[in-house]
Amino acid sequence: MKHSATNLVVALLLPFVATAQNTTTSTNSSTSTEGLLSSGNVDLGDWADAYAKAKALVVQLTNEEKITLITGSSITGGSVNWTALQVVDGTQGPQGYEYVTGWGLSQALASTWDKDLMYAQFKATGLEFYGKGIEIVDGPTTGPLGRTPWGGRLDETLGQDSYLSGIAFGIGARAFSDAGVIPCGKHFVMNEQETNRMAQGNSDVAPYSSDADDKTLHETYLWPFYDGVKQGLGNVMCAMNKVNGTLSCENSELLNDLLKTELGFPGLVRPDAGAQSTAFGSANGGLDYGSSSLWSSDTLLAGISNGSFTQARLDDMAIRNVVGYYKVNMDNGTMPEYVSSTAVVDVRGNHSALVRSNGAASLVLLKNTNNALPLKKPLSMAIFGSHAGPVMAGPNYEFTVAGSGPTYDGHLAGGSGGGQVSFPYLITPQHALTSRAASDGTMIRWILNNTYTDTIDSGIGGSTGGSGGGMGGNGTAPSKMRKRAAIALAGLSGGTSLSQDIPDYATGAAVCIAFINAMSGEGADRTELRNTEQDAMVTSVASNCNNTIVVINTVGARILDTWIENENVTAVVYGGLLGQESGNALADVLYGDVNPSARLTHTIAKNESDYNVEICETAVCNFTEGNYIDYKYFDKYNVTPRYEFGYGLSYTTFDYSSLSVSITNSSALASTYPTGILSVGGKTDLWDEVVSVSVTVANNGTVDGNEVAQLYISYPDAADQPVRALRGFERALIASGASANVTFGVRRRDLSMWDVSTQEWAVVSGDYIFSVGASSRDLRVSQTVSIGGSA
Repeated sequence: MKHSATNLVVALLLPFVATAQNTTTSTNSSTSTEGLLSSGNVDLGDWADAYAKAKALVVQLTNEEKITLITGSSITGGSVNWTALQVVDGTQGPQGYEYVTGWGLSQALASTWDKDLMYAQFKATGLEFYGKGIEIVDGPTTGPLGRTPWGGRLDETLGQDSYLSGIAFGIGARAFSDAGVIPCGKHFVMNEQETNRMAQGNSDVAPYSSDADDKTLHETYLWPFYDGVKQGLGNVMCAMNKVNGTLSCENSELLNDLLKTELGFPGLVRPDAGAQSTAFGSANGGLDYGSSSLWSSDTLLAGISNGSFTQARLDDMAIRNVVGYYKVNMDNGTMPEYVSSTAVVDVRGNHSALVRSNGAASLVLLKNTNNALPLKKPLSMAIFGSHAGPVMAGPNYEFTVAGSGPTYDGHLAGGSGGGQVSFPYLITPQHALTSRAASDGTMIRWILNNTYTDTIDSGIGGSTGGSGGGMGGNGTAPSKMRKRAAIALAGLSGGTSLSQDIPDYATGAAVCIAFINAMSGEGADRTELRNTEQDAMVTSVASNCNNTIVVINTVGARILDTWIENENVTAVVYGGLLGQESGNALADVLYGDVNPSARLTHTIAKNESDYNVEICETAVCNFTEGNYIDYKYFDKYNVTPRYEFGYGLSYTTFDYSSLSVSITNSSALASTYPTGILSVGGKTDLWDEVVSVSVTVANNGTVDGNEVAQLYISYPDAADQPVRALRGFERALIASGASANVTFGVRRRDLSMWDVSTQEWAVVSGDYIFSVGASSRDLRVSQTVSIGGSA
């Protein structure tokens, strides 16, 4: 039997044994059939063939070979040859590899609110892994979800709403599978911050425990994993943190009861680095792949002999290690052989075009006073900020899992740690805008620094602030040059020999564009949600230029209130990290080649204190806010945001009318609880469409544009739900003067709440309000529908 895989192992991704971990006494049973595929508790559906093949392979192995398999090594010389599978981060492309595409980060992709664009990017990324012979993608990511805006890895995730994240997460799982690679969903679960997530010597704080009630766990943090499992996750990565006092990777309730039984997950559970602590605690707790230093043959075989472990569990672990391989048809012999990170195997195709178009589609227009945008061949342009141009050495940077930021001294288009992009090149805004200026006849000048100043007296290019540089002369300018510079300041654009400082470069320009960023990454959380130096630069530009546009690329929520109400700040474009075509994508929106349609995937507050969850510094992090994070908190407590979840402008305007809500499966809704069989993704009827919603959206502006129509549902009081919850979104291209009928299919699970007493998803009887609009606080049409249920 030939298996298309390799025996190389990426060292950073192998589990290792921490020198010390805080643990709780394991109560895992070694005799339970909970979580075993052989139990028949879960109908495997379209996984059944893969399971049969995996079982047929494993039955040929000795116990020693099974242990070799589950600890990530190859099997040779026996009745079966098996080569260990390759695992590489991440959703932004094969990390550390050459001749791959530098994709935008997942947070940016989610901002498109476009399911087709999400699928296209994930599928293309998966094909690059496939082309390099890499079998497993460490992604997509839904944990962290975004409990707090100070979380350090929000650029890797898919928005701060469970429904939005779940849809995107499921699409990622399906797209990677369709590309022929195994998706690994992470991090399971409630891995909501970097601070104290990893064991640190004899620390009595790390790893922290995320403690949440059952309702919160299900309705907010487990919700997206349902989508991922349903859509084909073959691997799930358990997190470093504890959940309700027990390490995630040896938490039987979490892995065996919830993930493998309630959600019906048929695949492999792998640990995050250092997240495996004990041999039998992890094996009995539901971990399927682990460290050979903990799971030696001597240890596990002895466990079978003395009852600490079971043969059935070992067999299940081995099957789960290979079932994903068969599910994505890797046994068909067509997958290319694995190549090293430096091999000249170009897998990019025409993916640069998709990076550019998705980047533009992910940019949110927050403000646009007096149609400042799109630009129309301005006579002159001044651009400001280190984020506008290239860093001194780039475009790639050294890998780190020790955190990054809080800003980046160059154009920020990729993350760090698990979100680090492998750039083949990087188009910066300066590059793209200079090309447009040359084509349009625009005079352009720049200061690629946030604080740079120069005086003629200090010599050409001399610097008195910031890290920018010029030609580096040290002489004193002759008096004639000083005189010419003074005269030039009176001109429309200040002439070409004016003093090199932000006020002088801003004065007289037809348009000024200030570029700012916010950076963070794996290993540390954010330390700020706004930056004094950058905000001072924006304020300085706006004080001297009455047409100042601000462009922001950020890893998460970035507070804007230092300058957002300044009347000279005429437009704001806001986005995530856009990848290798970042500058071109920004220029496409700034010049109107692309009409912006993206929407915020998080709430932008007016002040830091408006957010309800900060970074937890203690050993136990109590999720006392329950389901009320991001917009659900703002809505419940009447906190006015600067820009709400789902917000975004366009270069055109849209009207909503003719809302229609109809029950399409009344017999299903007659039962309070689902009655379907337990299958992959949970009980089958959770996924049945039960309500159809349609609305007419008209483009009453002068240009064609995409509108993202959003469906929110308000529940009966007995359901104990947020004021409203996102339960549908569709992005529709509508020509100027035309209209479109937009429809939403509402699944049973979308109407359900978690009934803690029965441990079931329940549809509560009562009135449900279906509202459709342009954001969570711009709901244009509503209809109330009475839904009745019975036990």
